[in-house]
Amino acid sequence: MSPEGKKDAATERKLLVSRQSKNEDTVIHVKQAAIGGSSHVLIAGPCSIESRDQLLTVAKAMKQEGVTVLRGGAFKPRTSPYDFQGLGLEGLKIMKEIADEVGMVTISEIMSPEQIDMAAPYIDIFQIGARNMQNFELLKAVGRSKKPVLLKRGLSATLEEFILAAEYLIYNGNDQVMLIERGIRTFEKWTRNTLDISAIPILKQETHLPVLVDVTHSTGRKDILLACAKAALAAGADGIMVEVHPNPQDALSDAKQQINVDEFHAFWKGLRDSGLYHG
Repeated sequence: MSPEGKKDAATERKLLVSRQSKNEDTVIHVKQAAIGGSSHVLIAGPCSIESRDQLLTVAKAMKQEGVTVLRGGAFKPRTSPYDFQGLGLEGLKIMKEIADEVGMVTISEIMSPEQIDMAAPYIDIFQIGARNMQNFELLKAVGRSKKPVLLKRGLSATLEEFILAAEYLIYNGNDQVMLIERGIRTFEKWTRNTLDISAIPILKQETHLPVLVDVTHSTGRKDILLACAKAALAAGADGIMVEVHPNPQDALSDAKQQINVDEFHAFWKGLRDSGLYHG
C-alpha cells in the first residue's frame, strides 16, 4: 500500500506478468539458448554494428568461449542527431549472416512499429531500449508479433512503470518477455548510470519473467564491470549483458565503456570462476 493507503496501479489487478498469474519462472527458448530458470545466460557484442569484420571478430571470440547470444545495434537512438545512428537494414543483414555462420542467437533494438516486419527475418530477439520503454504503440505492436523481446528499464522509470510496460507486451499476446535492468539516472557522476541492484530481487519476486542486468550501460566503467556482474548474479539475475568491441577506442558509439576481446576473456573467466555463474 502507498502512504496514502491506495494500491499502486500494478497491484490493483492481477497482472499477467505477476506471480499471481503464473507462479513458476518463465523460461524462454530461442534456438540453442535458454533464458531464465536454473541457468544463466551471457549476452555480448558491440554497441553498434559497424562492419562485417568488426562483428565477426567479436562473434568468433565469444562463440569459442561458449557464449550463445550476440548483441549488436543496427538502429541507434542517439541523444545528438550528429552521432552515428547505425547501419539500419544493412547492419541487420550483416548480423544474420554472421550469426548463421558461427551459430549464435541474435538480439538487436527496434525503435518503431514500422521496423518490426523489416527486422523480424534477421534477428531472433527484439530489444526495446530504455528510451522506448513507454513507447506504447511499439509495445503493442511487438506484443502482437509474438517474437521474443528484451525490454530495458527506462532511464528514470519506476519499477511499477517498468512492470506495466512489460504488461503491455503480454496483454497483446507476447509471453516471451525478458526484463533488463540497465541503470537509472541519478545525481551520481562517477558511473554513467546507477545500477539498481534492489530491482533484481523485487522484479524476480513480483514477476515470473527472466531478469537480466546490462553492466555496461549501468556503470559505463570497465574497471567495475566484473564486480557489478557478480553482484547482479548474487542478487538473482538470470543473465548479464556486456558490450564488446575489437577496438573500443575506434568505436562509433560508446567508445569509453566497451571492452576489447582480451578484456572480455578476462571478464568471462572471472564471472565463471566466481562460482556465481551457472551456464
